[in-house]
Amino acid sequence: MNTTPRQLPADIRGFVNRTHELDELNAVLADDEGHPLVISVYVIAGTAGAGKTSLALRWAHQVQGRFPDGQLYVNLRGYDPGEPVTAQEALHRFLGALGVRPPSVPQDPDSAAALYRSLLADRRMLIVLDNAATVGQVRPLLPGSAGCLVVVTSRSRLSGLAVRDGARRLTLGTLPQPEAVALLRAVTAGYRPEDDLEKLTELAGLCARLPLALRIAAERAASQPHLRLDDLIADLRDESALWDALSTGDDEEAEAVRTVFAWSYRALPDRAARLFRLLGLHPGPEFGLHAAAALAGLTAARTRQLLDSLVGAHLLEQTAPDRYQFHDLLRAYATDQAQHEEPPEERKAALRRVLDWYLHTADAAQSWINPAELHLELAPSAEGVEPLSFADYDAAVDWSEREHTNLLQSVRDAAAAGDDRLAWQLSAVLANAYSPSAPVADWTAAGRIGLLSARRLGDRRGEAQLLTELGMSHTRNNRLAESYENHSEALRIRRELGDRTGEADSLNLVGLVHLHARRLGAAAEHFEQAAVIFQQLNSAHWEATTLSNLASTHYRAGRLPEAAAVARQALAAHRALDNPRGEGNILRLLSHLELEQGQEEKGLGSARDAVDIALTLRDHRLEGYWLLTLGDAQQANDQPAEALISYQRSATLHRRLGNRSREAMAWHGAAQTYRRLDRHKEAAQFHRRAADVHHELGDTWDEAMALDGLAEAVAVDDPEAARTHWTDALRLLAGYDDPRAVTARERAEGRRAGIG
Repeated sequence: MNTTPRQLPADIRGFVNRTHELDELNAVLADDEGHPLVISVYVIAGTAGAGKTSLALRWAHQVQGRFPDGQLYVNLRGYDPGEPVTAQEALHRFLGALGVRPPSVPQDPDSAAALYRSLLADRRMLIVLDNAATVGQVRPLLPGSAGCLVVVTSRSRLSGLAVRDGARRLTLGTLPQPEAVALLRAVTAGYRPEDDLEKLTELAGLCARLPLALRIAAERAASQPHLRLDDLIADLRDESALWDALSTGDDEEAEAVRTVFAWSYRALPDRAARLFRLLGLHPGPEFGLHAAAALAGLTAARTRQLLDSLVGAHLLEQTAPDRYQFHDLLRAYATDQAQHEEPPEERKAALRRVLDWYLHTADAAQSWINPAELHLELAPSAEGVEPLSFADYDAAVDWSEREHTNLLQSVRDAAAAGDDRLAWQLSAVLANAYSPSAPVADWTAAGRIGLLSARRLGDRRGEAQLLTELGMSHTRNNRLAESYENHSEALRIRRELGDRTGEADSLNLVGLVHLHARRLGAAAEHFEQAAVIFQQLNSAHWEATTLSNLASTHYRAGRLPEAAAVARQALAAHRALDNPRGEGNILRLLSHLELEQGQEEKGLGSARDAVDIALTLRDHRLEGYWLLTLGDAQQANDQPAEALISYQRSATLHRRLGNRSREAMAWHGAAQTYRRLDRHKEAAQFHRRAADVHHELGDTWDEAMALDGLAEAVAVDDPEAARTHWTDALRLLAGYDDPRAVTARERAEGRRAGIG
């Protein structure tokens, strides 16, 4: 008796001699020893169930030695009944695989693609893009230099890749009859007496010689060794007749696949068949044991047994311990069966259970990921739902990252089901349990759905909550006008409701928008109002946070005594609260204050302490920002080499994070350092780059500072150009009236007047 485990991928075993169909790919690698591989893109196109993925992966395994820098793989789920994987999501996964830590992955799609291509430069890698539906999914994932080979599998021809990107197409048909029969024999050998060749040929024909259908049919035959093959074929023909009656008749091969699905599905025990159907309602194609248990309303132990049955029947794939996924065709079939066989009330209850599970588990994750944020008042979880709890921060973040796609789809599914309360609560909780490595822009769409749901319900508190979350999302994406509009509307609602905590929160966030836009008077006014309310409410954490923002506002305005007084108060509060992020941010500010007061060594110590905190937290966003301050302190302490290292590291981190404004600030710092070294040409180049970026972003203050530095760098060699740059800087500074701006204007006017 054969002892081969039943879960082995039999379809791959059946492809032992099939890789000759990729001879053209093999030829690409035949004579490239010692030569860079010119980028090649190959599209393996074929019908559903033709085995494109299996063949591509087997070929990739065979040639892995030809790609010493490794391989990248992603299933783009282009034909899945749910949402496909976007190019941005795939880029984030690839960047993680290439060693970029989650906080350093750029949120901006163009920045992420640029970083991806720069990391692939001079590498020799194989990239497999599986199950692509559109050119748009593929093109951002193509490398930008020689050395890599890209293999794309698709049911479509993806002609745009051939026209614009020089892709070659390899069309994959169904298995030849001998290989289809060989696949059936390989799976059933040792489990049943050797079957007649003619009968196996007939069975292969009923499966349209498609590997996916063949594998499922063979598994069914192997699991019933004493049933004659004639009887199995008769059963399959009965299912085929049923599908013929229901079919539009426009795709014979697809109907053959569905027939085999039905044949295998109807052989399942009742409870396994019910779970299979209900899994078609799950928000995404990949899921964990406990989500499946919630969906079915069963215990985890019983659900695991049923999942094992589905894996054994090849109706489901196990990808990790207690982790499973559907083939897209099988998921579509499961969804169809749920629609036809489950009563509407049962479907509604099952979907409600799994969405409720995601809501309460995300709420538990929020306790670790964003512990300072208030939790929503949620109703108790539904009967039969047992949410997860988490032992520590890392466990919560791991879950949030793993369930990222499902959580976003849960919001859409709740809204589509007409459950507006669940939709807005899922959206709001997700904002505070959001994976640190996930693109910020992904949540924005879910946030808009949640906002519409809250408005349909007339839930004013929910509306204010979603407006607040959307406002913060817009601020992170430098969309300040939209952020201001959202926070101002949330503030009006919270005042109408008498929500003092919410009012203070909105005042602080409106203040941050003003601070980003350098409307410093308005920022200070909002922070002061928020701090008073937080103090009245004994909300120490948020009072300290607001005081930090107020201190930053005073500093930017050049009001140093006020900034120092508030900063010391905030530092004491953050230390009492054991809030290292808040402490590090105030140390950054104190360093700037100390440098301006002539306390260079003290300022250097504060900056180093801040960066040490960022390193301990393993937070690249904070590290990159606080390195700017360290570079300034190193300059002031006559450590130009160390300063350049700090600015370079800051620029690199901000480029990865997609923060172009702060990357330009690092260039500005490097330019100042080069001026100290009398390397004016390099200084001018960096100042010019910084000015261009700030101009593009509409950041007039930092553009003016960069132009002022550029004028200084070129003043000796090109006084006329310097005069022009100072004139442009003065024009930009005309709109500011704070003490620091007045000083900057006076200095620029004096330098322009004194130039030869």
